[in-house]
Amino acid sequence: MKIQLENIQPNDKSSFHLLHNPKLNDLFFWHFHPEFELVYIEGANGKRHVGRHISNFEGSDLVLIGSNIPHLNFDHGIKTEYHKEVLHISSPFKEKVFTEIQELEDVYELLDRSQHGIAFYGETKKTVGSLMKQLQGMNRFDQLLKILQLLKLLAQSDEYILLHDNPIINNKANKQQERLQKVYSYIDENYSRKIALKDIAASINLGKEAFCRYFKKNTGSTFTNFLNQYRITQAKRMLLTGKNIGETCYECGFESLSYFNRTFKKISGENPSNYKKRNR
Repeated sequence: MKIQLENIQPNDKSSFHLLHNPKLNDLFFWHFHPEFELVYIEGANGKRHVGRHISNFEGSDLVLIGSNIPHLNFDHGIKTEYHKEVLHISSPFKEKVFTEIQELEDVYELLDRSQHGIAFYGETKKTVGSLMKQLQGMNRFDQLLKILQLLKLLAQSDEYILLHDNPIINNKANKQQERLQKVYSYIDENYSRKIALKDIAASINLGKEAFCRYFKKNTGSTFTNFLNQYRITQAKRMLLTGKNIGETCYECGFESLSYFNRTFKKISGENPSNYKKRNR
């Protein structure tokens, strides 16, 4: 199973990044990222795959995942209706804030403990899940206060299990992260236009042939296939926000609607109009 480094771009350089009810159930996304991740999902039965831990959850799940721990998207393969909230917390925020405020020392310890992977249950899961669903409609300052509140609740809770006996250290992340981060950042910033292979190769000081070998070795995918998959993932998110197929096609960097439709179907198994209709 090849692992991908996910490039998360918080809005306006915020220390937090929210995903409100993202639908990625038709994607197998085995990935890691430097950000801590708090995931809440309800209304479905699914698989909890964090690091070396694999188990099933029923009805709902609330999991805190440490920095750079590989994990699978919690909605993978779910066919029924469900709701999901995802909160990413930047890694530097842990050191810059939680070490400086004495009243938040237990939150710092919570984030340290999250390197084991933590699954919460009982009233803690119910209460924090409810708080996470409120975040989307708030302004930034109120979001910050609410996030600190829910982290404090998690830090003080004894309704949890550790998913691993020992902290997970992702050695692959340490080796890959800096260089691949540059590649993924370049893709994230430029996927809406034509990306020349020589330009992205030059961004990490490689020639075209050397870049292709490096990228295939470290991601298990050719650059073209990876870029198409990335663009289709972005296209799905745009379609779910109400954009039409034509707008989505060109805003995701495809130069023709016919090629977009073929690529979408090849990667997703259905054309964009069916996907949009099915997820209304």
